Amino acid sequence: MHRTASDHESPCQACGACCSYSPNWPRFTTEDDAALDLIPERFVNERLSGMRCDGDRCSALSGKVGDKTSCLIYTIRPEVCRTCMPGDVECAMARRRHGLPILV
Repeated sequence: MHRTASDHESPCQACGACCSYSPNWPRFTTEDDAALDLIPERFVNERLSGMRCDGDRCSALSGKVGDKTSCLIYTIRPEVCRTCMPGDVECAMARRRHGLPILV
């Protein structure tokens, strides 16, 4: 069986729905100041409480939702982004909102 690069990619790289769900979702919770200082200022909202969003979409999301996406700050992304897992309740809710099939 021939495998392609996409066989090894996370389903998140072809989704991005959770990063385009709500301007209130990508908020900072358990990060310490040192971790928050790593996030470039242009991606942080005015209240310094979470990620800056363009509408419902996180400003650090690159690409087209449901097609091919990536996070511009993946290695230093906030904890809320790290805890959302493919197929969990939050994932399913975001995918439904974008008309994408639920992951099983």
